[in-house]
Amino acid sequence: MMRFTLPRDIYYGKDSLEVLKTVKGKKAILVIGGGSMKRAGFVDKIIGYLKEAGIETKLFEGVEPDPSVETVMKGAAAMREFEPDLIVALGGGSPIDAAKAMWVFYEYPDTTFEEIIQPFSFPELRKKAKFIAISSTSGTATEVTAFSVITDYAKGIKYPLADFNITPDIAIVDPALVATLPPHLVAHTGMDALTHAIEAYVSTLNSPFTDPLAIKAIQMVNEHLIKSFSGDMNSREEMHYAQCLAGEAFSNALLGIVHSLAHKTGAVFQDCGAHIVHGAANAMYLPKVIAFNSRDLEAKKRYATIADYMHLSGANEDEKVASLIKAVRQFSIDMNIPRGIKFYAADGTPAEQGFVPEEIFLERSRSIAERAVEDACTGSNPRSVSVDEMEKVLKACYYDTEVDF
Repeated sequence: MMRFTLPRDIYYGKDSLEVLKTVKGKKAILVIGGGSMKRAGFVDKIIGYLKEAGIETKLFEGVEPDPSVETVMKGAAAMREFEPDLIVALGGGSPIDAAKAMWVFYEYPDTTFEEIIQPFSFPELRKKAKFIAISSTSGTATEVTAFSVITDYAKGIKYPLADFNITPDIAIVDPALVATLPPHLVAHTGMDALTHAIEAYVSTLNSPFTDPLAIKAIQMVNEHLIKSFSGDMNSREEMHYAQCLAGEAFSNALLGIVHSLAHKTGAVFQDCGAHIVHGAANAMYLPKVIAFNSRDLEAKKRYATIADYMHLSGANEDEKVASLIKAVRQFSIDMNIPRGIKFYAADGTPAEQGFVPEEIFLERSRSIAERAVEDACTGSNPRSVSVDEMEKVLKACYYDTEVDF
């Protein structure tokens, strides 16, 4: 038996934020990240709309990029003290992901983080609160997914938490929130969205329900990402919807080893001075993984179909896959994303020598590969992968070398 789950309601388009005036509840906790949404006036607007609905709101702010287990537990404690019946999360992936995890520990204080690492192992939620997610970036799509990514900094590992229980009840996809996104965020989140859609389409759990969503998202990203990066506001809006469609697809079809590797490399080199931003990691790793997975005949066929929908050249499947890899790489070139970990500077821009020294990478590549094989996303990758193969793919992602195995 298969399952397809989305938020009950998705509100989108101009002024869709105003739906908050009509929600039911008594007390809401609003979870946000840094100050960008405050400075733009959206926090005050949301609190005002909730006040119109007769709802008292408490603000929990300061969720960091790549939210930590500690932040999650701190937020859950604030929720237990305030006792909201609505959790409203505003931001990119980090505040919404953090709030999803906080939700679990708010409703089940005795649960441990270790107990929810296993995919689809969460206790039943909505005993105390419902969840509203408002996206302010166009990539993660966490406003419509059953996923949350939380980092254990003591271990240097990102954990993708997965359970349909944490699919939000309401998603709000208002293009006004992404109108002022800086170009580098447009680039990174856009490549995240493209990776979501491509991995969902070739996943072993693809279905007639997820395929149309994934393909439409790919077509929209192909048409609008570079225009959005260049400041076109119509394309900025279309990208906001495209990433949401990609999220609806991957939340149900799951992902593959691009994400397995991105999860396990994101924070593992933090002692070298930086993180590898998730969307940039996806952009660097996706061409290598397409090459690796296309050795599987069904995956090759599906990658070729994607190339057809993107109107790429090719007389046969091999040529179409090569065109797809070239197109993905071109996105990175056009948006100034590095071509490999070796060339990834601490600020996320291309460099002759990035922030991860070769000797440190090689010291850790085996353990990264082992953890990536165990990642929740690996099971739905279209080609099975050993630790040895994962390490070879990872090295290709570091040196930007060809994958021919």
